[in-house]
Amino acid sequence: MASPKKKLQGLVAATITPMTEHGEINFSVIGQYVDYLVEEQGVKNIFVNGTTGEGLSLSVSERRQVAEEWVAKGRNKLDQVVIHVGALSLKDSQELARHAAEIGADGIAVIAPFFLKPRNKDNLINFLKEVATAAPALPFYYYHIPALTGVKIRAEELLDGIQGKIPTFQGLKFSDTDLLDFGQCVDQNRQQQFAFLFGVDEQLLSALVMGATGAVGSTYNYMGKKTNQMLEAFERKDFSSALNHQFCIQRFINFVLKLGFGVSQTKAIMTLVSGIPMGPPRPPLQKASREFIDDAKAKLKSLDFLSSTDLKDGNLESYS
Repeated sequence: MASPKKKLQGLVAATITPMTEHGEINFSVIGQYVDYLVEEQGVKNIFVNGTTGEGLSLSVSERRQVAEEWVAKGRNKLDQVVIHVGALSLKDSQELARHAAEIGADGIAVIAPFFLKPRNKDNLINFLKEVATAAPALPFYYYHIPALTGVKIRAEELLDGIQGKIPTFQGLKFSDTDLLDFGQCVDQNRQQQFAFLFGVDEQLLSALVMGATGAVGSTYNYMGKKTNQMLEAFERKDFSSALNHQFCIQRFINFVLKLGFGVSQTKAIMTLVSGIPMGPPRPPLQKASREFIDDAKAKLKSLDFLSSTDLKDGNLESYS
């Protein structure tokens, strides 16, 4: 059975894939990106080539290169690098899983196929098993995100007996607001020592109460420090402070959701906050508007997430 050097827990940044203005991957800034996560945000685990990383908008070759760069630049700096290897093609997923093992990744994750969809739990587990078998030494995580995949198989149902069929299964990234389903995943698998990684950043405190062992999210790229403060308050049972931190995070997320918030806007905010150019998204997504950036900048200042000197918009000229 696969056994990571230590359990995947705490914050896991769903990494952005930096791009040039011409839509090519900007590998040159990934080393700087690693240092920023570790030194400025206190985040030492990453989830590469997922939704935030536009993994399914990249070619297999590009996904391999991105994974290689993150593993190489994160060596001796990051605790764990998990590579999302899900794809519509089983063969592509298997190739990416084998590659992740070859380059020294710490785990792999797989999303449910979402065009020709699995009809039931058995169909889905059979697909996941075929991918996991391609990298038998790596911990395997299921990426549950039904709002995007349209696959409505409950995670609680999927987890029932899963380790008997996928021995390397170590946990799941649960990106859904159904806390009943999430709670039952935790409650019914208490003896399994699975990693229960919650994926809805604005509801993380609720998930911690339900038994989440960590979280994977896009906002931890630039709000990791604030979220870590919430985790620390929760650990010391200072629930009032934890709630205040969660409410502060929610104020920002609620604000940008009303403006229209997705991968494009995440790239713009990360550029603004970190000063590292994330570039535009791949089509069909379009880059964030200048109006969105100005509004997000003002909100960040008003919430005291950043001072005026911390905000870096020198790499945002292309959004004007």
